[in-house]
Amino acid sequence: MIKDLFQPLSIAIIGASREPGKLGHTTLKNIIQSGYQGRIYPVNKNADEILGLKCYSDVSSIPGNIDLIIFSIPAQLVLPILKSAIESKKNLKSAIIITAGFKEIGLEGARMEKEIREVFKHNNIRAIGPNGVGFIDMATPLNATFLPSEKLPPHGQITFFSQSGGLCMAILDWTIQEQIGISKLISLGNKIDVDEIDLIDYLSQDQDTSVILGYLEAIENGRGFMEATKRVSKIKPIVMVKGGSSEAGSRAASSHTGSLAGQDRAYQAAFGQSGVIRVETLPELFDVARAFATYSGLSSASKQSGKNIKLKGPRIAIITNAGGPAVMATDQIEKSKILHMAQFTEETIAKLRSGFPPGANFYNPIDVIADATYERYSLALEAAHNDKNVDGILAILLPASKEKQPEAIAQAIVELFQKTQKPILACFMGGEIASRGVAIIKQAGLPCYPYPEQAIVAFKAMLQHYNWQNKAQEPAMMLVSKPAPGIKKLLGPSNKTITTDEVLKIINGYDIPIPEFKLSQSLPQALKYAEAIGYPVVLKLISAEFSHKTDVGGVKLNIHTPAELNKAYREIIESAARFSPGAIINGIMIQKMVSGGKEIIIGVSRDRQFGHLIMFGLGGIYVEVLKDVSFRLAPLKIPDAEAMIREIKTYPLLKGIRGEEPSDLQNLKETILKISQLVTDFPQIAELDINPYKLFNKGGIAIDARITVS
Repeated sequence: MIKDLFQPLSIAIIGASREPGKLGHTTLKNIIQSGYQGRIYPVNKNADEILGLKCYSDVSSIPGNIDLIIFSIPAQLVLPILKSAIESKKNLKSAIIITAGFKEIGLEGARMEKEIREVFKHNNIRAIGPNGVGFIDMATPLNATFLPSEKLPPHGQITFFSQSGGLCMAILDWTIQEQIGISKLISLGNKIDVDEIDLIDYLSQDQDTSVILGYLEAIENGRGFMEATKRVSKIKPIVMVKGGSSEAGSRAASSHTGSLAGQDRAYQAAFGQSGVIRVETLPELFDVARAFATYSGLSSASKQSGKNIKLKGPRIAIITNAGGPAVMATDQIEKSKILHMAQFTEETIAKLRSGFPPGANFYNPIDVIADATYERYSLALEAAHNDKNVDGILAILLPASKEKQPEAIAQAIVELFQKTQKPILACFMGGEIASRGVAIIKQAGLPCYPYPEQAIVAFKAMLQHYNWQNKAQEPAMMLVSKPAPGIKKLLGPSNKTITTDEVLKIINGYDIPIPEFKLSQSLPQALKYAEAIGYPVVLKLISAEFSHKTDVGGVKLNIHTPAELNKAYREIIESAARFSPGAIINGIMIQKMVSGGKEIIIGVSRDRQFGHLIMFGLGGIYVEVLKDVSFRLAPLKIPDAEAMIREIKTYPLLKGIRGEEPSDLQNLKETILKISQLVTDFPQIAELDINPYKLFNKGGIAIDARITVS
């Protein structure tokens, strides 16, 4: 059980050292100084005693069982000593491998790591590392790290885990300096056994953790991660920073969807569809965490009041004694896209007007003027708090007096905080003078930010979490009860190149309309088919050797007469021969020309971690130049498809502007859902593009498409 890792009754430190500065010395010292109450067994064959504790020459000489074994020795020695501990019948339950020199250095290190993993698995031992710094658990208490710190942060409700050990060092130092309370600090290292999924599951039941924070660089089991976070984020907020999000890290792909997707798009979709709150920077991570910890129901302030306060709506009231910071906060609210400025009731405005001096502003933001007193600030706080149109309050102060103004305003904020039914965040801007008020606010357990934008980021995260917790869990939508027969045959075998005519048959088999077409094998046959279909028509080269027909002159549009068709047909054949002499041509497609409508692109690429990533956007220049697209992971639910459509910047064009008729958004939504069902039914689809899908006021039609399988 992972619990044995964090709450061991006994610990053996392999590689404990007498020399200050050595990892084995610092780790042992940290365990002792953290106040750990269990049995501690230093192991070093060259020492009788270390830091006042009896030292043992090997694992087998340790009396009694070992709940946790910590390795601080060269990598090649870990496996034999681990086997010795198991053979000695010590009932070993968990392990930390601090040592580096495993898969991060190459094949030999990866081989050793794999062997150790198998031993852990076979003996039901839970382990973290290697190539990590260990962990801190403030509740046990236990500092099982080699981090060089004489102090620990306060005991709080925030648990932070990281794939970067170096980042854990910086975070520990920062939490001590800022006096941010933590529950646990965990370095995952190479994730030989325990990974982020295991931790998230464990922390969901941990009574000492109310906020889960993580720094991730890679997730191997993407679907497992989504299942865990979907479940746990309904209980506790999960806030993540994702490293390696630049486009330089995205994989190459042949389709529009693949090239536009990139790895980070999949992570963004996965986080959004599983309730994970993503922030961009580490400061934002802890800005958000402090707000959640305060209003989680587990903080000291929340426990005293017996409340679990949440931001239940987007309407924010700002109270300030200076205009500039309020403008900055207002701008940030607009940028958030989910928050907005509260509109006060007439009763609130009348109350403020009666108690404010000339020059004060009693609309939102409420400006209480630079010389604001305790009484004036209290009036503004109470009025905003009691307004039914207000969901959350941001209280801003720039000290205008060296007297007791910061302390007085801080006291007014704390008094409302102690009885509030709505979340309040504070922002005191300035240095030494402002710090006097900040100390009072923090002592009460309320976050106080140095800049207003930080508070708005926290409010946004709080609303995201509330919305997620109250979001109905719908099943993935399957609109096609029985796809047309023959699709399975067309989509196999693996790595087959599927021609355009076959692709159109596949998507038509999922009730997606396509233009009438016929595949001709000769010019006379093409002329005959064009007459039957009716001009104007489109000619398309059909060949497994050309994945992008337009690149080789394989598409001819707006053919209105037999003469035009004759010329276009010959040009396609000649162009294909120039690009690839001897290429096998399956035929020339004669397709009904479709005019008008909005050009849409709907695509799919398969992400290694998370599976099929579906893309939607306007086609043509909008996808080529603006890259105005949205993404979700299949299988989609109805709200997923609706959100994809609304997210793009050019969404107003679909609704109809300047007298244009609106596009059929119901048809578009259903088409996206049908594509989701197609790739869910047939996971061998690696990439899919419908480009363009013509969307009209009534209905839509897929003009061209391509699929690759593997």
